[in-house]
Amino acid sequence: MNKLSCFTYLLILLNGMTVLSASAKAARSNVVLAENIKWGYLNPLRGDKSPRAAELWGDRSKNVATGMLVNFKQGFSSPPHIHNISYRGIVIDGLLHNDDPAAKEMWMPQGSFWTQPAGENHITAASGQSNLIYLEIDSGPYLVKPSAESFDNGQSPLNIHYGNLTWLNASDATFMEVAKGAKITPLWGSSEQGQLGGALLKLSAGFNGTLQVDAQEFRAVVIKGSVKYESSESRDIQQLSTGSYFDSVGKFKHNVALSKESLIYIRTNGRYRLTHN
Repeated sequence: MNKLSCFTYLLILLNGMTVLSASAKAARSNVVLAENIKWGYLNPLRGDKSPRAAELWGDRSKNVATGMLVNFKQGFSSPPHIHNISYRGIVIDGLLHNDDPAAKEMWMPQGSFWTQPAGENHITAASGQSNLIYLEIDSGPYLVKPSAESFDNGQSPLNIHYGNLTWLNASDATFMEVAKGAKITPLWGSSEQGQLGGALLKLSAGFNGTLQVDAQEFRAVVIKGSVKYESSESRDIQQLSTGSYFDSVGKFKHNVALSKESLIYIRTNGRYRLTHN
């Protein structure tokens, strides 16, 4: 082999190693246990009259997508107000009401889903002894403003009681592969590769399987139950209680096992399949 050929071969080899290295670095995951999160106030200006809040990912004070937990005291009822941006909410614990100030109360239990458009005047109230929700925004910052600044952004609010969700089983969910013992309901967005969307996954008691993911954004929050979790990256087994969170970037495998029925909220812009172990 002449000097030029050796040099060319070396460049090809080094380039291949760089690609492999970049690919390896691109695939990663993260876990946040509910018991380890740091709490603050959702609306710091109201102090202890405000619900508590804790970010699972993102930063609600900046113009970035964010997912957070919000905790309401029993009997909490906000004054009428608006937000500068739209958000989505899922009830994790307790009973929540979110609607126009004059609307009749509709208490939404665990697993219920709603959307709140930017500029829409509304109140939020809680009735359970312990009230916890997952709240998600696609951009920020997340601000609370007076009703006098209300505006119409062209969207309509949506409230879906858990009892009104429509579940798809393995034979019904044509947009993804769902293992037996699991059901899924799309909540918002798209299931197409590269497009963001959200869905709720219901796993039966005793389920043991793997979420095989290929996505640049994959985020999951435990809404109900307790999940024994292991990633293909760390191999450490962790117990995820309600409110716990895991994510990944790139091609990844998330192993989940549970002793009782559980709900997992999934937000992703890629494809995933759920198989039995």
